[in-house]
Amino acid sequence: MINRAEKLSLLSEMIAFAQTDENIKSIEYNFLFSIAKQLDISKEDFEYLFEHPVTYVHLKSHSERIVQFHRLVLLMNLDHKVAPKQLVKIHNFGLRMGLSHESINRVLDLMDSFPNKIVPPDFLIDIFKVQYN
Repeated sequence: MINRAEKLSLLSEMIAFAQTDENIKSIEYNFLFSIAKQLDISKEDFEYLFEHPVTYVHLKSHSERIVQFHRLVLLMNLDHKVAPKQLVKIHNFGLRMGLSHESINRVLDLMDSFPNKIVPPDFLIDIFKVQYN
């Protein structure tokens, strides 16, 4: 299980990603808040992160990093508009998390083939499992 610092780091990273296109849409805000609730982060702490991002904390667990990358992919596709700079940013986030360059590219290339660009979790895990082994 991840600790509080890691949870806040995950949320802060997601907020920074959502702010790529300047303003956060309500659908993105609601998604982020639902993640905060899943992580047991209060609304006050969640709101605080918008103005005061926390330092990135590297997740030790490979599976937690895959889950976080999946969250970022879902967040990116919420508004059904993926800007080129979002693709660059999500790719860089994945690399910073220590995920395989090939796996990241495969996920980003294949997401267009799924309804609403939502890559099923099992499919995503299989992509990363191939590179991890």
